[in-house]
Amino acid sequence: MDTAELSYANGSTDVALLEETIGANLRRIAAAHPEAEALVGRHQDRRLRYAELDAAIDEVAAGLIDLGLAAGDRVGIWSPNCVEWVLLQYASARVGVILVTVNPAYRTSELEYVLRQSGCRVLVAATEFKTSDYRAMVAEVAPSLTELERTIFLGQHDWDELVDAGRRAGTAAVHEREATLACDDPINIQYTSGTTGFPKGATLSHRNILNNGYFVGERCGYTDADRVCIPVPFYHCFGMVLGNLACTTHAACMVIPEAAFDPRATLAAVEAERCTSLYGVPTMFIAELDHPDFDRFDLSSLRTGIMAGSPCPVEVMKQVVSRMHMDDVTICYGMTETSPVSTQTEVTDTLDQRVSTVGRVHPHVEIKVVDPADGRTLARAEPGELCTRGYSVMIGYWDDPERTADAIDADRWMHTGDLATMDGDGFVNIVGRSKDMIIRGGENVYPREIEEFLYGHPAIVDVQVVGVPDPRYGEEILACVKVRDGAGPLSVEEIRSFCQGRIAHYKVPRYVRLVDDFPMTVTGKVQKFLLREQSMDALGLAEAGPTA
Repeated sequence: MDTAELSYANGSTDVALLEETIGANLRRIAAAHPEAEALVGRHQDRRLRYAELDAAIDEVAAGLIDLGLAAGDRVGIWSPNCVEWVLLQYASARVGVILVTVNPAYRTSELEYVLRQSGCRVLVAATEFKTSDYRAMVAEVAPSLTELERTIFLGQHDWDELVDAGRRAGTAAVHEREATLACDDPINIQYTSGTTGFPKGATLSHRNILNNGYFVGERCGYTDADRVCIPVPFYHCFGMVLGNLACTTHAACMVIPEAAFDPRATLAAVEAERCTSLYGVPTMFIAELDHPDFDRFDLSSLRTGIMAGSPCPVEVMKQVVSRMHMDDVTICYGMTETSPVSTQTEVTDTLDQRVSTVGRVHPHVEIKVVDPADGRTLARAEPGELCTRGYSVMIGYWDDPERTADAIDADRWMHTGDLATMDGDGFVNIVGRSKDMIIRGGENVYPREIEEFLYGHPAIVDVQVVGVPDPRYGEEILACVKVRDGAGPLSVEEIRSFCQGRIAHYKVPRYVRLVDDFPMTVTGKVQKFLLREQSMDALGLAEAGPTA
């Protein structure tokens, strides 16, 4: 087979990679744009220009050195979005301290595992948020963590003391430390939540995430005139890389609408701050579009943004363009282990390409679609596992060589576990997770295909499809449906009738559940394994034994 017919693509190298540390890059940008607004924390009523942000980061960085933290030591951050989170992200990078980002939804056992596995010496934490009493949870786990020396609580004197200590110490030690750092040094550990087993600490370097943020911003066309509304959590790559680093590498402004996602606060921030770009996972955009006050907000300043994190429903994407003025919205695909973005649509791509694919390969990255069984690169349009290679692939899982070797092969290809196809022009379509694929009576069924079809029903606002056990077919198809407000009741028979004759018979859901919400991660991803378990309980289904 001709190599041009294979599902392989490599990104442009016309624009060179940034061969500098995160701290050095921010210094350079701040020096060139000192008066440009850099960071707005609306819920904290705080604003910093680039010169002020750079100086504030130096104070926190000096405070970290004053605590005795050396390059390579780990400091954890366990908090919803706030200005201090951003300061710590850049301050830790500036002095070579590895930032361990802790999911704000974690509870004691998860917190204890992450802090112990990463060996954090210091934890910076919120005191409380919503139903989470962070102070109490830290008190419960701290006695068992021999390496944890200190917890600094935000909103208390602790954080002020850190900043004051850094201010007294001055910046000489920061500059001295910064001069010893290399762009390939590890700078961030992000724990990926699997459906089984303990979380794995994806370890990322300056080079990994600085460049990924830069090229994401390039594809969005960012300049110092852009203002980016970031309602996605900072603890995840979407917030701290696609959000913060994409902004600071282009002197754009980071706008924090609220501590955690709130659709009304997000819409209000876009209007008040005249944001040009808005981020979110599909469920966030659905919540914004469906908000009863949506039409009251002036969103005309928007031109672009990013939808990512999970497959983007075509109908939702079309509404984002038409109702939110985001004509240049882009779709990103990636995973934490790849810093995270491997493919992205471009503003010059057609609307059809932007609503039906996750774009083409990123600069300085290679991708291929392989047969999961034997690793053979497949022909264009054939579904298989997506693999990616390049500067963006993580260093490895922290202190876990065995699971690193399971994910990254000997040729440094990262195996994503996602099923994808690549068309003749190099556009990639994610058809599902390999573990989410439903095999019904020998037919491979991709949940996303059915979800996209059901989004076309006028009464359905959101839908998730999972496989459930069946003694005859091995698996059957279950659709969990959220009905649009005011649409009235929607029967199972109506949904099945909507499918009949329009999609293959084996794709028509055998079961339909009407639900109010889906089980979600803090980043807005649907936890399909939990949805499957809940649905099996609700329907009284048991795991199927082997079929004859």
